[in-house]
Amino acid sequence: MDELTATSIDLRVELLKSSIIEAPIVWKEGYPYFVHPLSDGVPKQSSELLTAARDLIFEGVDWDTVDIILGIEAMGIPLAATLCLSSGKPLVICRKRQYDLPGEVAIDKSTGYSKGEIFLNDIEPGMRVLVIDDVVSTGGTLLPILEGIDRCGAVVADCWIVFEKDAGMQKIRSKGNWPMNSLVKIKMDGDKIVILD
Repeated sequence: MDELTATSIDLRVELLKSSIIEAPIVWKEGYPYFVHPLSDGVPKQSSELLTAARDLIFEGVDWDTVDIILGIEAMGIPLAATLCLSSGKPLVICRKRQYDLPGEVAIDKSTGYSKGEIFLNDIEPGMRVLVIDDVVSTGGTLLPILEGIDRCGAVVADCWIVFEKDAGMQKIRSKGNWPMNSLVKIKMDGDKIVILD
Protein backbone atom coordinates (compact mmCIF):
# COMPACT_ATOMS: atom_id res chain seq x y z
CA MET A 1 0.00 0.00 0.00
CA ASP A 2 1.49 3.35 -0.97
CA GLU A 3 1.69 6.30 1.41
CA LEU A 4 -1.07 8.28 -0.32
CA THR A 5 -3.49 5.35 -0.09
CA ALA A 6 -2.66 4.79 3.58
CA THR A 7 -3.20 8.51 4.31
CA SER A 8 -6.55 8.45 2.50
CA ILE A 9 -7.68 5.41 4.50
CA ASP A 10 -6.55 7.05 7.74
CA LEU A 11 -8.52 10.23 6.96
CA ARG A 12 -11.70 8.26 6.24
CA VAL A 13 -11.35 6.18 9.41
CA GLU A 14 -10.70 9.35 11.43
CA LEU A 15 -13.87 10.91 9.96
CA LEU A 16 -15.89 7.89 11.11
CA LYS A 17 -14.25 7.91 14.55
CA SER A 18 -14.83 11.62 15.15
CA SER A 19 -18.45 11.30 14.01
CA ILE A 20 -19.19 8.48 16.47
CA ILE A 21 -17.51 10.27 19.38
CA GLU A 22 -19.87 13.21 18.75
CA ALA A 23 -22.99 10.99 18.60
CA PRO A 24 -25.68 11.61 21.23
CA ILE A 25 -26.50 8.74 23.61
CA VAL A 26 -30.06 7.79 24.54
CA TRP A 27 -31.20 5.04 26.89
CA LYS A 28 -33.81 2.45 25.85
CA GLU A 29 -34.91 0.07 28.59
CA GLY A 30 -31.60 0.45 30.42
CA TYR A 31 -29.59 -0.03 27.22
CA PRO A 32 -27.22 2.75 25.99
CA TYR A 33 -27.96 3.51 22.35
CA PHE A 34 -25.96 5.98 20.26
CA VAL A 35 -27.75 8.02 17.61
CA HIS A 36 -25.62 8.39 14.48
CA PRO A 37 -26.28 9.29 10.83
CA LEU A 38 -25.00 5.91 9.54
CA SER A 39 -26.94 3.87 12.10
CA ASP A 40 -30.12 5.93 12.44
CA GLY A 41 -30.34 8.45 9.61
CA VAL A 42 -30.36 11.23 12.21
CA PRO A 43 -28.71 13.61 12.66
CA LYS A 44 -28.59 14.18 8.90
CA GLN A 45 -26.16 12.02 6.97
CA SER A 46 -23.47 13.79 4.97
CA SER A 47 -22.27 12.47 1.64
CA GLU A 48 -18.69 12.55 3.01
CA LEU A 49 -19.57 10.21 5.88
CA LEU A 50 -21.47 7.73 3.70
CA THR A 51 -18.73 7.89 1.05
CA ALA A 52 -16.01 7.22 3.63
CA ALA A 53 -17.79 4.10 4.90
CA ARG A 54 -18.60 2.91 1.37
CA ASP A 55 -15.04 3.40 0.10
CA LEU A 56 -13.40 1.69 3.08
CA ILE A 57 -15.65 -1.34 2.70
CA PHE A 58 -15.39 -1.37 -1.10
CA GLU A 59 -11.58 -1.46 -0.88
CA GLY A 60 -11.67 -4.29 1.69
CA VAL A 61 -13.88 -6.67 -0.30
CA ASP A 62 -12.60 -9.21 -2.82
CA TRP A 63 -15.38 -8.57 -5.33
CA ASP A 64 -14.48 -11.67 -7.38
CA THR A 65 -15.80 -13.77 -4.46
CA VAL A 66 -19.19 -11.99 -4.21
CA ASP A 67 -22.38 -12.84 -6.12
CA ILE A 68 -24.86 -10.67 -4.21
CA ILE A 69 -24.93 -7.95 -1.56
CA LEU A 70 -27.30 -8.44 1.39
CA GLY A 71 -28.23 -5.23 3.18
CA ILE A 72 -29.95 -5.50 6.54
CA GLU A 73 -33.00 -3.31 7.16
CA ALA A 74 -33.04 -0.55 8.02
CA MET A 75 -29.70 1.25 8.07
CA GLY A 76 -27.74 -1.39 6.19
CA ILE A 77 -29.78 -0.34 3.15
CA PRO A 78 -28.12 3.01 2.28
CA LEU A 79 -24.62 1.57 2.55
CA ALA A 80 -25.52 -1.61 0.65
CA ALA A 81 -27.10 0.50 -2.11
CA THR A 82 -23.93 2.57 -2.54
CA LEU A 83 -21.88 -0.64 -2.73
CA CYS A 84 -24.30 -2.05 -5.32
CA LEU A 85 -23.80 1.04 -7.47
CA SER A 86 -20.02 1.00 -7.04
CA SER A 87 -19.51 -2.73 -7.64
CA GLY A 88 -22.26 -3.56 -10.12
CA LYS A 89 -23.25 -6.52 -7.92
CA PRO A 90 -26.98 -7.15 -7.34
CA LEU A 91 -28.57 -6.21 -4.02
CA VAL A 92 -31.21 -7.83 -1.84
CA ILE A 93 -32.52 -6.58 1.50
CA CYS A 94 -33.09 -8.65 4.64
CA ARG A 95 -36.50 -7.19 5.55
CA LYS A 96 -38.63 -6.88 8.65
CA ARG A 97 -41.66 -7.63 6.47
CA GLN A 98 -42.76 -11.10 5.40
CA TYR A 99 -43.58 -11.60 1.72
CA ASP A 100 -44.25 -15.38 1.63
CA LEU A 101 -42.14 -15.75 -1.50
CA PRO A 102 -40.83 -19.22 -2.39
CA GLY A 103 -37.70 -19.98 -0.36
CA GLU A 104 -38.27 -17.17 2.16
CA VAL A 105 -36.45 -17.79 5.45
CA ALA A 106 -37.91 -16.38 8.68
CA ILE A 107 -35.31 -15.44 11.27
CA ASP A 108 -35.94 -14.69 14.94
CA LYS A 109 -33.81 -11.82 16.19
CA SER A 110 -33.32 -10.37 19.63
CA THR A 111 -31.29 -7.23 20.24
CA GLY A 112 -30.50 -5.28 23.39
CA TYR A 113 -33.78 -3.37 23.02
CA SER A 114 -36.11 -5.28 20.67
CA LYS A 115 -37.29 -8.70 19.49
CA GLY A 116 -38.96 -9.76 16.28
CA GLU A 117 -38.58 -11.48 12.95
CA ILE A 118 -36.59 -10.58 9.87
CA PHE A 119 -36.87 -12.32 6.51
CA LEU A 120 -34.36 -13.48 3.90
CA ASN A 121 -35.45 -13.74 0.29
CA ASP A 122 -33.66 -14.47 -2.98
CA ILE A 123 -30.65 -16.15 -1.37
CA GLU A 124 -30.02 -19.34 -3.34
CA PRO A 125 -27.86 -22.39 -2.61
CA GLY A 126 -24.23 -21.82 -3.52
CA MET A 127 -24.65 -18.04 -3.73
CA ARG A 128 -21.72 -16.06 -2.29
CA VAL A 129 -23.16 -13.30 -0.11
CA LEU A 130 -21.61 -10.04 1.10
CA VAL A 131 -23.47 -8.97 4.27
CA ILE A 132 -23.61 -5.24 5.09
CA ASP A 133 -24.94 -3.59 8.23
CA ASP A 134 -24.41 -0.46 10.26
CA VAL A 135 -23.82 -1.68 13.84
CA VAL A 136 -23.32 -4.90 15.75
CA SER A 137 -23.96 -4.53 19.49
CA THR A 138 -25.23 -7.79 21.00
CA GLY A 139 -25.08 -9.82 17.77
CA GLY A 140 -28.78 -10.60 18.21
CA THR A 141 -29.65 -9.59 14.63
CA LEU A 142 -26.53 -10.47 12.67
CA LEU A 143 -25.89 -13.94 14.14
CA PRO A 144 -29.29 -15.39 13.18
CA ILE A 145 -28.99 -13.80 9.72
CA LEU A 146 -25.61 -15.47 9.13
CA GLU A 147 -27.09 -18.76 10.33
CA GLY A 148 -30.06 -18.17 7.99
CA ILE A 149 -27.72 -17.71 5.03
CA ASP A 150 -26.11 -21.04 5.95
CA ARG A 151 -29.58 -22.67 6.12
CA CYS A 152 -30.24 -21.40 2.59
CA GLY A 153 -27.16 -23.32 1.41
CA ALA A 154 -25.45 -20.06 0.50
CA VAL A 155 -22.00 -18.91 1.64
CA VAL A 156 -21.13 -15.78 3.61
CA ALA A 157 -18.30 -14.57 1.36
CA ASP A 158 -17.71 -11.50 3.51
CA CYS A 159 -19.39 -9.43 6.19
CA TRP A 160 -18.77 -5.75 6.92
CA ILE A 161 -20.12 -3.65 9.77
CA VAL A 162 -19.46 0.07 10.19
CA PHE A 163 -19.47 0.14 14.01
CA GLU A 164 -18.52 -2.90 16.10
CA LYS A 165 -19.89 -2.18 19.57
CA ASP A 166 -19.16 -4.07 22.77
CA ALA A 167 -18.91 -7.89 22.59
CA GLY A 168 -21.43 -8.76 19.86
CA MET A 169 -18.86 -9.54 17.16
CA GLN A 170 -16.89 -11.73 19.58
CA LYS A 171 -20.08 -13.68 20.27
CA ILE A 172 -20.68 -14.13 16.54
CA ARG A 173 -17.07 -15.18 15.92
CA SER A 174 -17.39 -17.83 18.64
CA LYS A 175 -20.43 -19.38 16.89
CA GLY A 176 -19.04 -19.80 13.38
CA ASN A 177 -16.24 -19.22 10.90
CA TRP A 178 -17.81 -16.38 8.94
CA PRO A 179 -15.48 -13.61 7.76
CA MET A 180 -16.24 -10.67 10.07
CA ASN A 181 -14.95 -7.13 9.51
CA SER A 182 -15.69 -3.73 10.99
CA LEU A 183 -14.49 -0.22 10.32
CA VAL A 184 -14.55 1.20 13.85
CA LYS A 185 -14.55 -0.70 17.15
CA ILE A 186 -16.17 1.00 20.11
CA LYS A 187 -17.43 0.26 23.59
CA MET A 188 -19.92 2.04 25.78
CA ASP A 189 -18.75 3.44 29.09
CA GLY A 190 -21.99 4.74 30.60
CA ASP A 191 -22.90 7.80 28.55
CA LYS A 192 -19.57 7.81 26.70
CA ILE A 193 -18.37 6.12 23.54
CA VAL A 194 -14.80 4.83 23.71
CA ILE A 195 -12.86 4.05 20.50
CA LEU A 196 -10.95 0.76 20.63
CA ASP A 197 -7.94 0.07 18.44
